[in-house]
Amino acid sequence: MDTTEPQVADNPEASRFEITVDGSLAGFADYRLHGPTISFTHTEIDPAFEGRGLGSTLVRAALDAARDAGLSVLPFCPFVQRYIKRHPDEYLDLVPADRRARFSLDGGEGAE
Repeated sequence: MDTTEPQVADNPEASRFEITVDGSLAGFADYRLHGPTISFTHTEIDPAFEGRGLGSTLVRAALDAARDAGLSVLPFCPFVQRYIKRHPDEYLDLVPADRRARFSLDGGEGAE
């Protein structure tokens, strides 16, 4: 059986990043784009694909894409908030300093 690595792609028409596994949609991260800011509003992984770390793969790729595009990130989605909290060295700088408290990202430690 051929199993390929999960693929993450931006689907701007649907305003979401999508993760596929072997050509099947496994999940998505919805966003709203406002000028230089991207707001992540909801992340979902299909139950058939849970337990494989796909949510983290999806969010990492979405945050990397936001960085590459020079966007600030507003993590309204609790999953994205937790991911940033667990990886502050890589991603906390994407959230504007004056907005971090709103997302409980103002504490120094934050690893779960």
